[in-house]
Parts: sequence; C-alpha cells; structure tokens
Amino acid sequence: MRKISGRFLLAFFILSAIGPWAYIQDALAQNEKSFIWRVGADGSTVNILGSIHFLKKENYPLHPIIEKAFDESDTLVVEANINDESKINPTMIMERAFYPESDTLQSHVSKETYERIREEAGGLGIPLEQMNRCRPWFLALTLSSLEFMKLGYDPRYGIDYYFLAKAANLKRVLELESLDYQIKLLSSLADMEQELFLLYTLKDLKIAGQEFDQLFKAWVSGDSQGMESIMMKYTKEDRRLSSAYEKLIYERNRNMAEKIEAYLKTKRTYLVIIGAAHLVGEKGIIEILRGKGYRVVQF
Repeated sequence: MRKISGRFLLAFFILSAIGPWAYIQDALAQNEKSFIWRVGADGSTVNILGSIHFLKKENYPLHPIIEKAFDESDTLVVEANINDESKINPTMIMERAFYPESDTLQSHVSKETYERIREEAGGLGIPLEQMNRCRPWFLALTLSSLEFMKLGYDPRYGIDYYFLAKAANLKRVLELESLDYQIKLLSSLADMEQELFLLYTLKDLKIAGQEFDQLFKAWVSGDSQGMESIMMKYTKEDRRLSSAYEKLIYERNRNMAEKIEAYLKTKRTYLVIIGAAHLVGEKGIIEILRGKGYRVVQF
C-alpha cells in the first residue's frame, strides 16, 4: 500500500468522468459543442479545456476541435506537471497520505464511520490494517481510483497525460498549481471534512458506474449545467461540506482565474487543462472570467 508513485497519485485529484466510447460518437454527431471555452484579449488566446483523468485507449482520438486547440497553442498549461519527476517529493507524499506508526485512521473518524470501513474492507480488496494506515482524504481517493480501474479505465489515458506527452520537447509547459500544493491542500482539511469526503466516497462506490456515465455524457456534450448538477449535488445535501468545497474548488477557481488573466496579457496562445469541476457554476472559472469583462465562448 505504501509503494505508490507521485505521478499515479496526481491522477486521483479533481473529479473524473468516464463512459462508453459509442456514446461519444453519438453525442458528437448531435451536439456541436465540447467541454472547451475560448477567451481572447489583445492578441492573446486562451483555450480552457475541462479535464477527464481516467479513460481507455479506445477513447481516442479526441474531438478535432480539441486537437486543433492544442495544435494552435504555443503553451500547454496544466494544474500540475505530472511528467516532471523533479517536482515530485515522495517523502512529502508519504507523510501527508499516511499516519505515522503511532497513529491510525480509527483515531480520527467516528465509530460509525470506522464500522462502515470495516464492513467495506473485504469487498474493496484492501486489508483493514492497511486502510487503517491511510489518512481519510487519501483513502477516499484511492478507493475511487481503484473502482475506476475495476471498470476498465486508466489514469495513463487521462487528458492530462495525453497532452503532456504530445507537448514533450515541442511546447512550453506551465503549471497553474503543483502536485505538492494539491497534496498539502487535501491533507490540510480538518478531520471532519476528511471524514465526510470518505463517507460520501464509500456511498458513491455502489453507484460508480452510473455516476461516471452521467458525468461523461455531460462532458462530451458540453453540458456545463449538467456537470455542475452532478458535481455539486452533495453541497445541497450536506452543508457541512461547504467549507471543504470552498477550499478545494472555489478558492482555487479564483486563484487559477487570476493566472489565466495574466496569460491574456502575453500575446501568446495557450491550451489550459483544468479539472471539469472548476469550470462550471456561478463560482466557476468561466463565469469569473466573464465577470471580469472577458468574452468567453464555448465551442
């Protein structure tokens, strides 16, 4: 359980969406929009693509509109450059993802939550003693990712990996954040926030296939409202999640929008790849940029 790479860990971050390739072909034939937006200002262009972190090899090629946005860009921007091993700190990852020998998950969650974990342990394929070493945020992301892969999807075919590989030695690559930043942010959540994250993950495991399919259908058809409805549903059900969403989504949206605004002053052309959850809703990056007076067009 402790032998996990920094690259693979990054693929857990931000909500992912997956679905059958046959549906993609049907949706593209019926809908001209994709999950990508263009922002232009004074000779600069920023194309913003919502990211999917788990896919299959057969899910490629992507829509020509997305490929064209990459070909026309001189700079690729990702949340974190997972291909730059010099920026991966395995020691920090281990310290933030696992409890020290003197501590356990059982000491940081309620009796009810721990009993739920005990009940799920057998079916999840992870020994209880190993899960007890994981911090709640890391266990939640691990379980989600294992479920994705059980369904046949792989982070190595995610959008981020795909375009970083294409950009190698050809385009300038920038980061909006970093892997270290994202891990520190997740591990900084209060125990209650991490426990809620884990509880809702356990709940979703039972309907993972349906959820992933709905998310992917929204992504492939450019349905930002549908994406928002799916991704933000738990904030309506449980107000205790509000503070975690503020830290993990909304605050980061504001910070990333500021960086994108700076790109619009450079006379260059960018393809910016961001987790789909960050683009939707009134507090999403797209609406933040519109609020700043920029013309943002989905295509």
